[in-house]
Amino acid sequence: MVRTQQPQQQDATAVSALSASISDGKKHLLLSASGSVATIKLPNILRALGEAHDPSRLSIRVVLTHSAEHFLAGQAEEQPTLEAIRAIPCVDAVYGDADEWGPRPWKRGEGILHIELRKWADMLVIAPLSANTLAKITNGICNNLLTSVVRAWDTDGVVEGRGKRIIVCPAMNTAMWRHPITAKQIRTLEKDWGAGSTQGEGDGGWFEVMPPQEMKLACGDVGVGGMVDWKQVVKAIELRLDLSQDQLGQPT
Repeated sequence: MVRTQQPQQQDATAVSALSASISDGKKHLLLSASGSVATIKLPNILRALGEAHDPSRLSIRVVLTHSAEHFLAGQAEEQPTLEAIRAIPCVDAVYGDADEWGPRPWKRGEGILHIELRKWADMLVIAPLSANTLAKITNGICNNLLTSVVRAWDTDGVVEGRGKRIIVCPAMNTAMWRHPITAKQIRTLEKDWGAGSTQGEGDGGWFEVMPPQEMKLACGDVGVGGMVDWKQVVKAIELRLDLSQDQLGQPT
């Protein structure tokens, strides 16, 4: 059994530093992974962004669910440790569920991590989005750090004075993807919450779904359910955050 690592433990000073960085002039990407084997593609996304963009212009904070952590414990080159992920350029922090209220009791006047992350982020990307986390989001459940950020999202921009997007990249077994409850939940994201697909022009909604692709899945099945190619995720991030002029070696 692979030992689950502990993300960095947060304290009042760390949350205060997060709050202070909201106005640092950088583009802020909150990148998350939930419990799907496609989590092993997360380091590829991070490395591509870290190699292409200047840390003085792009800041990335990573949120992992407890299940996602199991896929990033140094089992293989494509599954680095959390320590190695923190060392990737532009990555300023890696958070897990234990960071929300730890390591010591919360005191009045201290910041709340999921609220500060929501304020900090210019965009949230969940890649991969598991069937479990999809179900939680569409039913308003917020029992971990990631779903608490989503539940606290300023969906119409009234609280923060600006609209911000969440991009999700579903990844699951083909039978799970074809299940009628999944179709209902995806309709909630795309229709009820005003989301569009990144395959088109987009409609400015707060949720955006990048549909899964057909491929041979980790379980051995062949069918639709594999996460969209990670390179497409990088392109979507760069487009939505307008990072084209912030690439290393490019004029700014």
